[in-house]
Amino acid sequence: MKKMAFDNFEEYMDPVLYDIEHDGYQNDIPFLQKWAAKVEGTIIDIACGTGRAAIPLARKGYRLMGVDAHLGMLNEAKRKASREGLHIEWAEQDCSALNVPITSPLVYSVGNSFQHFLTNEAQDGLLTSVNRHLKTGGIFIFDTRFPSAEELLQPSTEEYWRSYTDPGKKLKVDVYTISRYEALAQVQHYTTIRRYRNEAGELVDEKRTNISL
Repeated sequence: MKKMAFDNFEEYMDPVLYDIEHDGYQNDIPFLQKWAAKVEGTIIDIACGTGRAAIPLARKGYRLMGVDAHLGMLNEAKRKASREGLHIEWAEQDCSALNVPITSPLVYSVGNSFQHFLTNEAQDGLLTSVNRHLKTGGIFIFDTRFPSAEELLQPSTEEYWRSYTDPGKKLKVDVYTISRYEALAQVQHYTTIRRYRNEAGELVDEKRTNISL
């Protein structure tokens, strides 16, 4: 199967860093658990990343298959699940051309993953893939954000996002973003800037990554 191009994956090249910045969000898990309790069979997690949603559901005893196009994210998901003794099936695939040997009563794609399908063709491919892998009467759940006009049309200047301590490097990380909206294509281009500071507050490193949504 043809794999998704890696030209929009800079934000995911460090899965451990991704978890530090995003794994704390769990607000959608109770909602998914409510629907998981209504079905029998393997649940498919589309664009599962490092297992943020799949692993909590597996802890509750549900059968999961996690699918993602990024092998590094999948490997981190496998490591985390294995550490807890959880059995989850994992598949490295482009979710807009999904081809796994099961159908499911429940397919979901959360964490705003839908934003990664940038064109009508990619979105149609994703929805067709989901339809092909849903059992009759099955449920598809996805989330996506609805940015305000102010957010989309803001000046392309640095905006402070958050700070945290990198547990590996023991450095404080200040995170900023720059956003540029391409209105005709309806695509928002983000640059994320991470500035690493030592205990004295001195800047010792800076990294930039780009993503389009």
